[in-house]
Amino acid sequence: MANFSVLGSGRWGSLIAWYLNKIGHQVTLWGKKGTKEIEKLLKERRNNVISFEKSVVITSDLELAINSEYLVISINAQNLRSFLKDLTGNTFNAKGFSEILKQKKLILCMKGIEETSGKRLSEIVHNFFPENKSVAVWVGPGHVGDLIKGIPTCMVVDSLNEIYKKEIVNKVSSNLIKCYYGNDLIGNEIGAAAKNVLGISAGILDALEMESLKGPLMARGAKEISNLIEAMGGKRETAYGLCHLGDFQATLFSKQSNNRKYGESLVTGEKFSFVAEGVGTSKAINLICNQKNLKMPICNKIHEIITKGTDPKKSIKELFDTAPCIE
Repeated sequence: MANFSVLGSGRWGSLIAWYLNKIGHQVTLWGKKGTKEIEKLLKERRNNVISFEKSVVITSDLELAINSEYLVISINAQNLRSFLKDLTGNTFNAKGFSEILKQKKLILCMKGIEETSGKRLSEIVHNFFPENKSVAVWVGPGHVGDLIKGIPTCMVVDSLNEIYKKEIVNKVSSNLIKCYYGNDLIGNEIGAAAKNVLGISAGILDALEMESLKGPLMARGAKEISNLIEAMGGKRETAYGLCHLGDFQATLFSKQSNNRKYGESLVTGEKFSFVAEGVGTSKAINLICNQKNLKMPICNKIHEIITKGTDPKKSIKELFDTAPCIE
């Protein structure tokens, strides 16, 4: 048994806390004081999907939470930089936290690329804690509702530190979530983030009743992402692993997929109370494409639809009107 703290009390952070407790670890779940998620959990020990055993410590006290050996960060990817600034500044009365976090074992259980810089999440962490060699990412397919029901899945853990990577896989793998060793940190981070952009694309196709185009979306989309991974210094083949292609069912087809639902809303005009993860990532990918002169027609069209409000049906037609390319 190990001591884990999950920093982030949203749906996925809560699921990870529930899961780590289920497989026998001592778990603390932290949320920022005053947020509706943590206030409900403190009062009722449950959210809309998950109920927690008494053995799980639920708190808004960050000083208590960071005492654990392992810190799992599970927040919105676009908020990671500001969250780390808060951790190392004075927002949480964080005097001395920087020295503590330099030595903590960190796990990023989140997906995204920073929209303002094009940086991967582990890069952002490294900027704050360059001395910390125990940083891993934990990504792959999974829905809260399915896992709560006991439906198994497979995920991937990756890190630049081979020893730490194996340590994390051994700690978090079970017959509910089987974890594999990654061998391409760049590819796994980029692939996991970029599949959310394709999820938005899939939702657009669903709303336009063009589901048959999901086959080409998967084939050409994965090709685009493999090019992006290579341009970022990773391995092309990682796009066809658990971080990306392995997550297509959960993201492009499942009714539970927030990114797919968001794509539908771009066509139907339905108002959402959240911004899907793929929105920020689409902006980051567009930034990277401009920096590296990289052509990614599908992702670039999604960026146009999101940022310029271009007509989704017209955008799809424009994709088909482009000159043929080599398969």
